[in-house]
Amino acid sequence: MDMKQCTLCPRNCRVNRKDGQRGYCKETSEIVAARAALHYWEEPCISGEQGSGAVFFSGCAMGCVFCQNRYIAAGKIGRPITINRLVEIFFELEAQGALNINLVTPSHFIFQVIDAIKIAKSQGFTLPFVYNCSGYEKAEVIALLDGLIDVYLPDFKYMSDEIAIRYSNAPKYSEFAKSSLAEMVRQTGPAQFDDDGRMIKGVIVRHLQLPGLINDSKAIIRYLYTTYRDDIYISIMNQFTPIDLEAYPELNRKLTEEEYDELVNYAIDLGV
Repeated sequence: MDMKQCTLCPRNCRVNRKDGQRGYCKETSEIVAARAALHYWEEPCISGEQGSGAVFFSGCAMGCVFCQNRYIAAGKIGRPITINRLVEIFFELEAQGALNINLVTPSHFIFQVIDAIKIAKSQGFTLPFVYNCSGYEKAEVIALLDGLIDVYLPDFKYMSDEIAIRYSNAPKYSEFAKSSLAEMVRQTGPAQFDDDGRMIKGVIVRHLQLPGLINDSKAIIRYLYTTYRDDIYISIMNQFTPIDLEAYPELNRKLTEEEYDELVNYAIDLGV
């Protein structure tokens, strides 16, 4: 498994990214970062009051039609950096007071990220590392991170394959999300928090509820809770914002308060 015939994600593009070719993620083997700064708007146990040290990587293997960071995901924003520069960024964010290092959409640069984490740790870096990803991951790729990542923050976007294909062109999304999540939980074990309520080990699964798809959302919450109970945390998100979705009229509106309450109440009734 390498970048000469890249199969890091379920797309299996097999392009030679080391030779400058670009596959579905739109990136070569050169790290491109769009932003590195304190981020205050993750889950409270991730951002706290001090902020999470977020590094946003350019490119993405998903391509969701409703993406809120579409210019970053499309590789249109970002600056090439070296592995050593990424290590420096970790220490700079620590100096700014970051509670952790939050690696946002990093999977297509996983080998470089692994090298950077190992170098940082060898230099005495001690902040937790958060792996913030789409859920469309291969379990064998996530396994490469064993012992390096403290908190996993994956999405679980869809249960239905039909919906996953329509909105993200992501066949077998739930199949890959389930297997990669199992590997994440295997690595971290049950969630752990420090005395200030900040997560230092574990998994938080995010689900962004989409308008009109309550049954798919319920299927996801039901799967997560019946499979993992309280070993993981579930973040049910209601901030869906329609942007340029005229081609998808069923999504071209905000989520209603009633829709969100129905899903939250369903989760509570399950025992979440």
